[in-house]
Amino acid sequence: MENDNLPEAWLRGPVDGIDPLLQPVAHALIQSKEEIEKYTHGFPDELIWQQPAGRASVAFHLQHIAGVIDRMLTYAHAENLTTEQFEYLDAEGKMNETIKLKFLEEAAIEKIEEAILHLSEISPSILLEKRTVGRKKLPSTLIGLLFHAGEHTQRHIGQMLVTISVLNERSKKEV
Repeated sequence: MENDNLPEAWLRGPVDGIDPLLQPVAHALIQSKEEIEKYTHGFPDELIWQQPAGRASVAFHLQHIAGVIDRMLTYAHAENLTTEQFEYLDAEGKMNETIKLKFLEEAAIEKIEEAILHLSEISPSILLEKRTVGRKKLPSTLIGLLFHAGEHTQRHIGQMLVTISVLNERSKKEV
């Protein structure tokens, strides 16, 4: 992989076009994108829905990453979720054998890239503006939503890595 010899994203300096206050979010998202590409490379489609020890599948993690970023961007725009977003949320993690890893990987990466583009369009003067989350309108701020998109994505990348590692190891033993 082309990024194997690079330091982690946060150690590569500022991301062009992103305000310094949003650099940590951009770095987390860039790192997530690279790790999705790295960890899913060569992973077989027939394992994406498996749930070792009852934990979330690789497919769920990728769907959830795309879904959370999409929802956080909606809230960041001070908008409510659409019917389609609620339907997507409901479908996250439900087995659908017609969905392939490449599709899930591309969807997650597309949302990550959309979020990074969104970061470049934000003025630091509005980062503390109030935003609400969900039907209950729970309180947050714009920077809180953006930070959550980055850290939540990283959390699921870590969980996905463990799932991939367990399933790959299990597959080796079965051969």
